[in-house]
Amino acid sequence: MSGEVVRVVVRLARRAFPAFHFVAAVLPTEWRRAPELVATLHDRFRPSLTLHIGVASGELGIRLETCAGNVCRAAPDAAGLLPLATSLCAGGPSERRASIDNAAIAAALRARGTTCTISDDAGGYLCNAVLYQSLASAEARGSGAVGFVHIPADLGSARAITMDEAGATALGIIGIALGAKDATAATPASA
Repeated sequence: MSGEVVRVVVRLARRAFPAFHFVAAVLPTEWRRAPELVATLHDRFRPSLTLHIGVASGELGIRLETCAGNVCRAAPDAAGLLPLATSLCAGGPSERRASIDNAAIAAALRARGTTCTISDDAGGYLCNAVLYQSLASAEARGSGAVGFVHIPADLGSARAITMDEAGATALGIIGIALGAKDATAATPASA
């Protein structure tokens, strides 16, 4: 589901913000491979903005993550493997903070009627691991804003936002993070 949203968002972002180069990657839901791929992508592309999109059960709208903890929940990944340790990075900081302006983004999204919450706990599973690694990679090279957005697991259900709304919202977040003036007005031309 989040991979589909990412592909839609990148297609829309390329049209909406032609001065920027956009790259999409669907990460494996695996303890070892996902953080490794995040680090590789940061090294290869040196992004000025990285926006991760994940799925959260029970969400009706958008949840912006502000913090990733240096923890791993002892839960098997898609390959059936457990994390190698209880922490993501031995000796790393206990938490890393998202570097996009979540408060400004939430205010803009709410102003346009989007259901949006801010969370200070990305959990102990792979969304948290991806955000932590992405922030570490951006910090190591001294540049690049990083954020993480959770979308509803049941996009389009009677209670949750639709795929088009998720795409438009992610596009708006990108625009705000990039400083585009009309970012929150962006809507998908097609999905």
